[in-house]
Amino acid sequence: MPTDAKLASLPADMVSRTWRRSRYNRLTLWLLSLVCLALLSWGAIFEVRTSYLQSLIFSRAARDMTFTVESGPSPQIRFPQYGPYDERVGYSEIPSFIDALTAHHFAIERQAKISPQLDRFVAGGGYEIYHEKARAGLNLLDSNGGILYSAGYPESIYSDFKSIPPLVVNTLLFIEEHHLLDADHKQRNPAIDWERFLVASAGQVGGWFDPQLRRGGGSTLATQIEKFRHSPGGATKGFADKLRQMTSASERAYLDGGDTTEARQRIVANYLNETPLSSRPNFGEVTGISDGLRAWYGTKFTEANRVLVNESTDHVSLARKAEIYKQVLSLLIAERRPSYYLAIDRGALSVLTDRYLRALVEAKIIDPQLGRIALDTHLRFSKEAPAPPSTSFVGRKAADAIRTRLLTLLHTTNFYNLDRLDLTAETTLEGSVQTRISDVLSRLGKPEQVKALGLVGKNMLGTEDPSKVAYSFVLYERGADRNWMRIHADSLDEPFDINSGAKLILGSTAKLRTLITYLDVVAALHDRFALVSPRDLMIAEAKANDPLTSWAIKYLADTSDRSLRPMLEAAMQRQYSSSPAEAFFTGGGMHVFHNFEKSEGHDVPTVEDAFERSINLVFVRLLRDISRYYIAQGDLDGTAVDSDGSESVRLTYLRRFADQEGRTYLNRFYDDYHGHTPDDRLALLSSRTRPSLRQLAVVFRSVRPAASATEFGQFIKMRLPKHVPDDAEIKKLYAMYAIDRFSLADRGYLAGIHPLELWLVDYLDTHPDATRATVLNASTNERQQVYGWLFKTHSSHKQDVRIRILQEEDAFGRILEDWRRQGYPFAQLVPSYATALGSSGDRPSALAHLMGIILNDGVELPSADIEHLRFASGTPYETDLALEPEAPKQVLRPEIAAILRPALMGVVGRGTGTRLRNVYLGANGSPLAVGGKTGTGDNRFDTFSSGQRLIDSRVVDRTATFVFFLGNRFFGTLTAYVPGSEAAHYHFTSALAVQLLAALAPELKPLISTSMRESAASDPIVVH
Repeated sequence: MPTDAKLASLPADMVSRTWRRSRYNRLTLWLLSLVCLALLSWGAIFEVRTSYLQSLIFSRAARDMTFTVESGPSPQIRFPQYGPYDERVGYSEIPSFIDALTAHHFAIERQAKISPQLDRFVAGGGYEIYHEKARAGLNLLDSNGGILYSAGYPESIYSDFKSIPPLVVNTLLFIEEHHLLDADHKQRNPAIDWERFLVASAGQVGGWFDPQLRRGGGSTLATQIEKFRHSPGGATKGFADKLRQMTSASERAYLDGGDTTEARQRIVANYLNETPLSSRPNFGEVTGISDGLRAWYGTKFTEANRVLVNESTDHVSLARKAEIYKQVLSLLIAERRPSYYLAIDRGALSVLTDRYLRALVEAKIIDPQLGRIALDTHLRFSKEAPAPPSTSFVGRKAADAIRTRLLTLLHTTNFYNLDRLDLTAETTLEGSVQTRISDVLSRLGKPEQVKALGLVGKNMLGTEDPSKVAYSFVLYERGADRNWMRIHADSLDEPFDINSGAKLILGSTAKLRTLITYLDVVAALHDRFALVSPRDLMIAEAKANDPLTSWAIKYLADTSDRSLRPMLEAAMQRQYSSSPAEAFFTGGGMHVFHNFEKSEGHDVPTVEDAFERSINLVFVRLLRDISRYYIAQGDLDGTAVDSDGSESVRLTYLRRFADQEGRTYLNRFYDDYHGHTPDDRLALLSSRTRPSLRQLAVVFRSVRPAASATEFGQFIKMRLPKHVPDDAEIKKLYAMYAIDRFSLADRGYLAGIHPLELWLVDYLDTHPDATRATVLNASTNERQQVYGWLFKTHSSHKQDVRIRILQEEDAFGRILEDWRRQGYPFAQLVPSYATALGSSGDRPSALAHLMGIILNDGVELPSADIEHLRFASGTPYETDLALEPEAPKQVLRPEIAAILRPALMGVVGRGTGTRLRNVYLGANGSPLAVGGKTGTGDNRFDTFSSGQRLIDSRVVDRTATFVFFLGNRFFGTLTAYVPGSEAAHYHFTSALAVQLLAALAPELKPLISTSMRESAASDPIVVH
């Protein structure tokens, strides 16, 4: 443009033209600016209304945000770290689940791999883009893919948009987002409502000057879903969080292309299905309208949907419709502050609901008549959460066993959390056979059913109530590298699992473990002496200190075939007396044992025959020989403590006895006195001695050594009000029984109270918060002191008795090692010959495991009940894991297993299990090789007088067990169980379990026959 100086130097007409040209240029520029602004405004308005550009950008980006599921661990996968939805269904915990499962021999078989574009989007702060599940939960499948158990949460949902009553849709849109479903613009972005967003943004900016301006909210239903699914704590923490929600919701809306019609309908359904509605005791998290109606109002979802689409105008129908509609409306409103409105101030919710009702009528969303009735209807909240539906534990026993296993595998705390995981587990169970077996067991409470199955008669059920007897059945199938659990059923309608949930006395099944230990000892003696020359064998025989070593040496000296198998067979033919006349020193005292059949007391059967007929006294004596064998080994040698120069060994035993018995007493006393006040402890201690001056004086002076003579006198007067000594005698007693005048042992003797009880009360007075461990650590010296009498030479007989007790305990420690190799589930054995008869307890599942070892030639295979686990199927987090069992272990010698199988078959062929003979048939119709061991537990606490007279007997329970194998592949246990005092009325034996297994043959036939046909050509183990 010319300057003023240049204009002044030009002619007038030229100045006029130049000025007009510049004015024209400014006008043109101004007009062009207006046109551009108008175009931009029009474009912005057009974009706000149609989302045309957004649909192009977001749909193109979403097209490349994909994932695939490929073999092996994924090199490119991202798991969410937080978000209520991701935490509830377990997506955020999948990495920790993988770590836990890897430690239990599971490995990743397949895993999702996300595309680079999706990886960059998530790395930039977005949420994973995929079609999320409105309902997820635990699914258990049987070995054929059938549903064994299914839990989906929320319990009920709107499966699609069409299933939602229009009245609910219109109400939601009126409250939250009027134009969400407008059909005019199919490409509309449902994640952004520009008007609300701009108001909210302005409010956030204005909030820097006035915090009250921040009240505006710009959330659409789509962004709210992102918030309560994926934002930390289900809340928006700031503007960046809001942008993350909007961007993720936008990408998700265009996941299927530019047309968002279906996506917007899906948003409505998802919001109604997943809106968080607080939580309620005994119900848990309340999610979605379905949960909300049931948890807060006790209204069934199916009824609500039926009523809300009902067009009837009669008064009753309208009244119910108005009531349910008001409930739904209140829940839609409560989503803003669910805990406040639903749990704290329901009155405020009622007022707000009525306000919306009037607005809905005015806007013609609902019929005026419906609105009026609804306004006159009160919101009636249910007083308590609805009770969970009643379920039969009998039918769900197998599923519950798998769920319990999953709790352990995943380190999950409870079934509530487990059932909400997006997880499918493929189990080894045979669903159809499982159902049939469960049905049979569930009917055994009926007299006509037990009679029909032959469970009534001698040694079985008689006139007793059959409904009190619970039955447990577990069946495994042997595979190449694992044992598959096929059946896990019981009739107990409680969560308790008889098969693996407790320590049960299972009677003579313990003879199987005892027999294995016996054969192990024989095999060890074979290893030790089989290659020894006859001359050296003669020398060894002279030094042998136990019957088993003596027999082994003599056998090897007299035989020409020194291989192991003939020696084991010979060991099975050794004879033992079955006489019950002998008393046995075991378990710290003298004991007498009885046979089941009195006629067996005159026999001298072989070990094999005694095993088949389950003769008690033979196995008592057999276990005694085993114990003596271990005592004779090395540091357990009973003669070593008496030989020259072995005094230190003897003292070690005696000190150990003093320490062990002292601990036993202190543990008992600690239970009595811990947690009481000093005065209460003194009163209790005083009540345990005779009310005499001397004994009370010793008690008081032992536990209150610093108390004054006056306090001592008050104590005596309170305890002996009728025989109060004078002050002089009080002072004399006070001085005479001072704590430093007598040793702890002497004070216990004078008081007539165990010395450690005196010590403990004194110690707790000065250490009131002492734990049990602290007390035991502090009493080390005192425990030795109070047993000082035991170390004196004139007590040699008493010493020998106690040393003998400890040697037996040590021997049983060695026996326990052998039992643990067999799979015995507990950490201790009762150090008594009664353990051969079952007194140490066992578990049916552990016995089944042992039978699997025997059937597999002594090789221990891991048991499998879960083969595959699939997390987050169909999502970018999908992770499939498969069981890769640990390598098989040889835990029994093959020669021992080969000896045991025919012995077990003898139980069925000639012994206590003959009811099962020829019942199970193979694929060709010939009898299947069947073996097992029976056991009966009549379990009670007996109390005897000092003269061994029975003065009380309290029944604990009764059990009947049969651990078995069926052919080359199947094995398991069947147990009958009556708990508590009711057991006193029952007299069944293991015959009940054997007969029931025979009765189950028709139910098991399809499973066994099919498996036998499939494995006939490849099975490496032959049962003979």
